[in-house]
Amino acid sequence: MLLTFPLLDARALERARAVLANAPWKDGRDSAGDQAAQAKNNTQMPRDCREARELSAMVLQALDASPMFLSAALPARIFPPRFNRYGGQSNHYGPHVDSAVRFAENGLRVRTDLSCTVFFSDPADYEGGELVLHGPDGQQSLKLPAGHAVLYPASQVHEVKPVTRGDRLACFFWVQSLVRSDSQRRLLLEFDQALTVLRQQGGDNESTVALTGTYHNLLRMWSET
Repeated sequence: MLLTFPLLDARALERARAVLANAPWKDGRDSAGDQAAQAKNNTQMPRDCREARELSAMVLQALDASPMFLSAALPARIFPPRFNRYGGQSNHYGPHVDSAVRFAENGLRVRTDLSCTVFFSDPADYEGGELVLHGPDGQQSLKLPAGHAVLYPASQVHEVKPVTRGDRLACFFWVQSLVRSDSQRRLLLEFDQALTVLRQQGGDNESTVALTGTYHNLLRMWSET
């Protein structure tokens, strides 16, 4: 399941860009595994710098306030957000698959069910830099407005095309979901969205209460905590 949604409002974006303008950067290959390091050519903000901590808190707060993210991802654990830049000579990330388990600096282990990218740069500010997802039905190319996020299965082969003008600034992280199966998460999201519409149209009644119970019983059956 691939999902795009707005995450950061104009005020948050303005602050994020001010922080990013003065942020330190280093070789992004330092955080990649053996296979990914051969394909990775970008720069990345040190995870323990002041700027990274501030932006990470901003993104996590926005995720916690996003009904779409919470309903689609059903997060159990979130790997602390990190931040990268593509431009100049460090401008692409070739086809790769994310590691199945990520180890955070606080000892947290996160099974990477879902990958998420949050775009900070407007598409007009750079050329190239598309996030390309490779799947059984072909390729999907994404270049989202600033402040928007894309959520997709971490098991998919994906890449970032070379940036040929400007800089592409983004946030990335992984989610361990309460529900491991992508197809089950999709069904729960569709169920939740349809139930929300029914409640908006007719309020709570005997049928919506019963359907809410069915949703939670499915989540209870499929979730891992």
